Amino acid sequence: MSTVTPADWQTGPAPRSAQDWIARAAEVAALLDTDAAARDRAGATPHAEVRLLKDSGLVTLLGPTEHGGGGQDWPTAYRVVREVAKADGSIGQLLGYHYLWNWAARLVGTREQWEHVEAEAARNQWFFGGAVNPRDKDVTVTEDGDDRDDLVFTGRKSFSTGSKVSDVTVLEGVLERTEQHVFAIVPSDSEGLTFLDDWDNIGQRLTESGGVILDGVRTPWSSAAGYVDKEFTPRTYNTLNVRTIQLVFVNVYLGIAAGALETAATYTRTKARSVAEGQKLHDDPDAVTAKTRGDFEVRVAAVKARATDVALEIGNRIFEVTGARSTATTEGLDRFWRNVRTRPPATRPPPLNEVLRAAPSVLHDPVAYQRREVGRWVLEGELPEPTWYS
Repeated sequence: MSTVTPADWQTGPAPRSAQDWIARAAEVAALLDTDAAARDRAGATPHAEVRLLKDSGLVTLLGPTEHGGGGQDWPTAYRVVREVAKADGSIGQLLGYHYLWNWAARLVGTREQWEHVEAEAARNQWFFGGAVNPRDKDVTVTEDGDDRDDLVFTGRKSFSTGSKVSDVTVLEGVLERTEQHVFAIVPSDSEGLTFLDDWDNIGQRLTESGGVILDGVRTPWSSAAGYVDKEFTPRTYNTLNVRTIQLVFVNVYLGIAAGALETAATYTRTKARSVAEGQKLHDDPDAVTAKTRGDFEVRVAAVKARATDVALEIGNRIFEVTGARSTATTEGLDRFWRNVRTRPPATRPPPLNEVLRAAPSVLHDPVAYQRREVGRWVLEGELPEPTWYS
């Protein structure tokens, strides 16, 4: 058990290498682990946990070093998410979503936009949330202002992971009278942005994934990611957002599974009465082609499906070695299975008949789609087309 405290991070040297950052994540996990079961039962808004992520520097892991960021890459970010998820799946997910939304400006925006966002985020230790579900036209974006230079977001999102604990929120909506989606980053305390605090699920209780109402949230056209003179120029790189968050899920699941094993092993040794990563596509966005993106998606889909199986099986089978007494509420061992089974959605679930053909699956992010993509590639050589599931 680590004896490191947040005060030590302020006085000691900052992490430099990937291994340093993974070690820092393990220190954070050790602190989270001390009361993980109690916090899971309480289900309180994780303000203190996000403060811990900030104090440790993990929130700026991907930020530019010249502005105080860690200057690390996505493979390191995935390992960091996995370490944190070992102790607390909810906080691991929050951190993973934060990394994605922090990177969203680079995925979708212009160079000027993402350089500005990443610099400000690193300098100010912004924690990102997102009110995004591009499959649904549940938020309308209209133009307003003397020169129609403002955008106004109006509608409602069912899920907004990170909502109440975020400094800034990524909004998404459909531009009125078009099919164009618009993404913009706004302060989380913006007028008209109301988080409903209605996340009350059996797992991932601390992810703050409740609904959000957008009642005329205003932002300038200049904040619309990727738009120049009100026109959007798509790139294949734009479509990597779903694949990136899927790898976040993979590492959350693997972290939860590893945490379940470690926790169950400790319980068994001390209490039980026994009865018997190179992701190179981010290096050169303009070099991403449909072929390289499709090949990459198939590999991610395969590992996502396998990670889901492993995490669900381990979360279920740890009770075989820990014994009947380990099912006590105070031990909290059930949270590992519940967290994988419940993981809040990136998109709306598919039709029931598809879910039933895809056991095992998590409720909000069924692996049926991942298995289908891998199968079509193996049998027919068909590369997956970019969709809101892939």
